[in-house]
Formats: sequence, structure tokens, C-alpha cells
Amino acid sequence: MAPSDTSNRICGVHAVYEALASRRLPIERIHIAREMHSAKVKQILELARERDIPVRKEDRVVLDRIAEGAIHQGIVAISAALSYADFEVLFQRENPLIIVLDGVEDPHNLGAVMRTAEACGASGIVVPDRHSAPLSMTVVKASAGASAYVPISRVKNLVNALDEMKKRGFWIVGIDPAGTQDWTGFDYRGSVALVLGGEHRGVRRLVREHCDVIVRLPMVGKIASLNISVAAAVVLYEALRQRTAVSK
Repeated sequence: MAPSDTSNRICGVHAVYEALASRRLPIERIHIAREMHSAKVKQILELARERDIPVRKEDRVVLDRIAEGAIHQGIVAISAALSYADFEVLFQRENPLIIVLDGVEDPHNLGAVMRTAEACGASGIVVPDRHSAPLSMTVVKASAGASAYVPISRVKNLVNALDEMKKRGFWIVGIDPAGTQDWTGFDYRGSVALVLGGEHRGVRRLVREHCDVIVRLPMVGKIASLNISVAAAVVLYEALRQRTAVSK
């Protein structure tokens, strides 16, 4: 999937190496031609491994499309407009409310979720290192300023991340049309992680199986599901309502 911003592409072996070595820019991922095996490329791969940056081997035609006419020499790095936060940052508040996005690849959706997350006081967002929108300027713009306040942590394995949250006393709540109860029927006042699936496939089976409960948003019209950012907003505001309700 080609990124949506031309301004965040770094093309060429030397340029990519310098970007990694200098650490001036947060690098989201690297696309490299399958046949690339030079000494400099080996150094690039070692630097990427040290910084835990995903590397995707591609056919030349894919690199041509990503570079959009720029001379890429078989390698293109995608720089992020934002930096990922450490996983531990998400647990600094009392009774954290965390959003887990399982494969949201549209940067507009990611930015919209961030905007609502900030408005509802969420502690942060967790995304996987694959099949997730890059932290590009499109995300920043769509978040309407929320990107400066909502930390996003990228993890290698969402299931492991959910297990770690369970160890810390979290309830893992999946949002899926196959849920067993309406979204308003759950108590969100404790430490909660809300799990939402991607635009096309929803919450993956293995991730769904690690949820403690699955809630649904009733659909009485003719379409089967809501946009991911809208679904997130509906559940987040129910969580906010419960968390801010005045005890009588």
C-alpha cells in the first residue's frame, strides 16, 4: 500500500542511510527492491533492525509507484510526521482507557480516531507494526491537533500486547457486529482497552479470541457496519459518559 504523502518519502541509498544514521527523522518503514544486496544496503538493514523499523522487500514496479517519479535506486524510506510512544507511557494514568486498532490502514481514519480519543480523555492508541497507517502528515491533519496529545504505541504482536494489558488488570473489549451485548451494557469505568478492526476485515479472529467481551453497535438500516472512526467515537463517548457520571 503506497503512502498518501509525497513529502514523507526519502529516496535513494545514500539519502536513506543518512536519515537512519542521523536519527533526525522518525522512520516509519523502508521499502527495498528484492535484488538489493550491496554493502551499504547491509548497513541500512542493520540500522533498521537496531531501531525496530519494518523493512518490506518489493518489486521494482512497486517502488516506482511509491517514489512517484523520484529516482529511488531501489530503496524508499517513509518518514513519519510523528514519533511512536513507548508502550509503558499508556499506563501512566489511573484506570487507563486505551484504543487498540487492529489493521486500520487509512490515515484519515487513524487521525479521526485520535481526535475523538483526545476529546474523550483516552490514554493512547496501540497499533501493530504491519497493516497500519503510517504516522504521516495526513494523520496529523485529520487529527485536528490531537496528534500532539494522544500517544501512539506500535507493537509487533497485538495479542501479546493484549495479554500484557490483562496482566495489568485491564478488561479487553472488542467492538464487532457479532458482539454478544450492546455497547451500552458494559462497565467502562475501570482499566479498559477498546479493540477495533480494520476497514476491510474487522477484528481478526485471534485478536477477537483474546477479548474478554465483544460488544456490538446495533445496525437497523441496510448497511452492515459503520466507519471505524465513527464506531470508535460511539463507544468512546459511552465510556466517557460512564466515567464522568456524578454519583448520586
